[in-house]
Amino acid sequence: MSIKSLAITGYKPHELNIFSDKDDKVTIIKESLKRRLTNLLEEGLEWVVVSGQQGVETWAFDVVQELKGSFHVKIALIPPFIDQEKIWNEDKQTVYQRLIEQADFYQPLSNKTYENPKQYFIKNKWMIEKTDACLLLYEEEFGGSPKYFYELVLKYQEKFHYDMIIINSFDLDDLARDMQEWNE
Repeated sequence: MSIKSLAITGYKPHELNIFSDKDDKVTIIKESLKRRLTNLLEEGLEWVVVSGQQGVETWAFDVVQELKGSFHVKIALIPPFIDQEKIWNEDKQTVYQRLIEQADFYQPLSNKTYENPKQYFIKNKWMIEKTDACLLLYEEEFGGSPKYFYELVLKYQEKFHYDMIIINSFDLDDLARDMQEWNE
């Protein structure tokens, strides 16, 4: 079965000790996302779904925009509630507004502002149920914010076929070595 729709999520920048988009780790993460997405696009991927959180989702959004030059792919931005970006600094709010403007589809799941953590659970559940698979930057030993999404996927997989593609630190280390050799 080919994957037509894909949810992407993972760590926030601070969880990866990334404090600038110019960090070399961002380049490696984006390249890893690009390689995985390219394979999926060649196999028929049509839609990518993100919630717009900072970090992996924002970087994935940029990669999808870049891949639109070579593939027919669309991206949906589905935040859990309105004004998700309100607590972020001005630079991050500006980036988020750009995502909203560039998204092929934008619709918050709830027309309310933040009320409680259950809204994130509802968003994760919706993303899993509405896509064929997910791409996750995640370390089981580390946990962090993607842990909740990961655990929900495992529970969902008990009843339904759902592919989970994981990029971990070993994948990123291998890619970093490959990229360094290429540049030498």
